[in-house]
Amino acid sequence: MNGKERIVKLLKKEAVDRVPWVPFAGVHAGKLKGYTAKEVLQDKDKLVESLLEVKKIYQPDGMPVVFDLQIEAEILGCELLWADDNPPSVSSHPLVETKEIPCKCLIPSKKDGRIPMILEAMAEAKEKIGDDTALYGLITGPFTLASHLRGQDFFMDMLDDPEYAKNLLAYSTEVAKAMCDHFIEAGMDVIGVVCPLVSQISPMHFEEFLHDVYKELFDYIRAKGSLSAFFVCGNAAPNIEPMCKTNPDSISVDENVNLPEAKKITDKYDIVIGGNIPLTTVMLYGTQQDNMKYVIDLLDAVSHERLIIAPGCDMPYDLPIENSVAVHQAVCHTDEARLVLDSYTASEEEDIEVELPDYDNLDKALIEVFTLNSISCAACGYMMGAANDAKKHFGDSIDVIEHRYTEKESIARCKAMGVTILPSIYINGKLEHQSIIPCRTELFEEIEKAIESVAK
Repeated sequence: MNGKERIVKLLKKEAVDRVPWVPFAGVHAGKLKGYTAKEVLQDKDKLVESLLEVKKIYQPDGMPVVFDLQIEAEILGCELLWADDNPPSVSSHPLVETKEIPCKCLIPSKKDGRIPMILEAMAEAKEKIGDDTALYGLITGPFTLASHLRGQDFFMDMLDDPEYAKNLLAYSTEVAKAMCDHFIEAGMDVIGVVCPLVSQISPMHFEEFLHDVYKELFDYIRAKGSLSAFFVCGNAAPNIEPMCKTNPDSISVDENVNLPEAKKITDKYDIVIGGNIPLTTVMLYGTQQDNMKYVIDLLDAVSHERLIIAPGCDMPYDLPIENSVAVHQAVCHTDEARLVLDSYTASEEEDIEVELPDYDNLDKALIEVFTLNSISCAACGYMMGAANDAKKHFGDSIDVIEHRYTEKESIARCKAMGVTILPSIYINGKLEHQSIIPCRTELFEEIEKAIESVAK
């Protein structure tokens, strides 16, 4: 049984010979060939060359062709901020000052933006590696796309103008369907609907705004004869069951979700779950043995039916090659990996001293945002956006600092402060918002109280 057969059979609820391995090597694929993120996301030849290298080194059962949640947004008028070691991030929102719904004539076609380049890369990847490797075509989920278009205000729209929010979601769903059509026609075996912002809303709001949207989309993918995956980031644990009720073929979660507990829910609905190797503490900064140990512990903690082993999300650009190779060994040659771990001792953590602020004697109110990385993580980006919006409003009355979990000093700071879930907002050293993005009014009221407290 080859990798593609393994993934397809698994998602069709059939028995497979072992747990599949799916590395989400987005811009990291470019690092394997010495290309920047910008190069690999804009140049077909460099992208395909990088994908072939992923196939060669990591021997995946399945793999995405492109991991970029800004493709649709760029076509629809969002400006992008490009980086050498991260996917681009959205830096402007065309609907921020208007409650218009884009015309359906603006639905992305195969000729728009970077889509022609991506479709060419998909066709070439299909020809060169698609016989034995399942190829994933990733689209931006309607909720995340609506947020890209409208900006931070979309979260307020859900409270203040639910009819508009639902109409914008309906438009974003039509965009998603068009992208499905393009990618299915290009030969993608699995359509991954990537929506990191799902972790930022409550199950009640998921039911009200997103259930019908995502069920319609997964039904559409199934009617097209394709398979689906629902990708989320952050603490999506409260929404695992609501996600299952939209009937995707699989769900993929990151390290913020307790996978054994989540699998109890997905098993109830007979849905495959994938994840959730920590991106930074294990894959980026751990050793080969750390990666093997995490994977084997995970395999020992859950049943192997309806399971995919994968990183928690898009792999960091600078992730050491040997660590992903170690994951492959642990998944595909588990018994041999156990022998390697006979003499395993956890790698010693760096002794990084972190000096926490004197929260009882601050000169001004302090808003700290703990993120994975607000540039590469959409959920983190919108949490940081809420804090930046507050900074614009309150000016010099407050300080706003981001602590990125991709940095060792920030990992140490998280441990010192007891931060367990990303993204989170702390105000004057106190946890105020965890995972769910606060509404503007609520956040501003909290900051006003913090300012008053400091002034006393």
